[in-house]
Amino acid sequence: MLSPEGRNGLLSILIFHRVLAKRDPVLDWDLDAGEFEERLRWLRSWFNILPLDEAVTRLAQQSLPARAAAITFDDGYADNFTVALPILQRLGVSATFFIATGYLDGGRMWNDTISHSVRYCDKARLDLSEIGLGVHELGSPEAIRRAIGSVVAGLKYRPPEQRSAAADYVARVASCRLPDDLMMRSEDLRAMRRAGMVIGAHTVTHPILAKVDADVARQEVLDSKLYLEGLLQERVGFFAYPNGKPAVDFRVEDVQAVRALGFDAAVTTGWGAADAGSDRMQLPRFTPWDRTRLRFGARMLGNMFSHARQG
Repeated sequence: MLSPEGRNGLLSILIFHRVLAKRDPVLDWDLDAGEFEERLRWLRSWFNILPLDEAVTRLAQQSLPARAAAITFDDGYADNFTVALPILQRLGVSATFFIATGYLDGGRMWNDTISHSVRYCDKARLDLSEIGLGVHELGSPEAIRRAIGSVVAGLKYRPPEQRSAAADYVARVASCRLPDDLMMRSEDLRAMRRAGMVIGAHTVTHPILAKVDADVARQEVLDSKLYLEGLLQERVGFFAYPNGKPAVDFRVEDVQAVRALGFDAAVTTGWGAADAGSDRMQLPRFTPWDRTRLRFGARMLGNMFSHARQG
């Protein structure tokens, strides 16, 4: 009733980031392989999962199947290729991967520098007061998670240069070796595309677009698109806004720029499901965080019901 086929159909787009081979007992917010497969099986039993390009075309044509859904990943983590892809292939599910191109081939995002530095710091206390980020106790997994959350929140909306410099400072104070294998390699991305997955742009350096000059934001979007098109030797038609909260992380002019650059569709992190009247340059995405089938399914239903009431 909430998601029929045809002209009144809804498209639920789900967002993921990392899928670990084994669960990290400290950084416990990332799914492991077993949890991801479990959720895919739930979704496959409830929804008709489509590749995003097909789903967007059928949304415009008002020809979606009942209970339509699409799977997406953001950023370009290496475990998307090594862990998530084999599971997707085994279950016959397509997904779209939005890539921050500046971190391919050995790069690392600023928030991962912080997470890794704090996670593997061998000190009992991390003093970041010199850059206005406080002093953090690291005596337990809960304390480490709180410290990471506090530092990331304190930096997220700073200008990109300040953010990167502060992340480097945290790494120096923590005195731990940083990884260079968190993100995919170019050959991984090509193999992902050969496997039938859809590849989309996600800027070069993952700035929050609303916090940089509009011309800089447009260039970030364009350069990521052009880089991927050169790498894959095909047109790239999809984009994901970094961080992605509508009216917070990107502006009206950013949406206009994405539209003018010729993308077929762009996705946000605003909750809800898309319908035939949705702006193709601001499609919502939502993934429940619940760990049981009942609660996960109920929250998916609630997301669709919320859309129906708003409509």
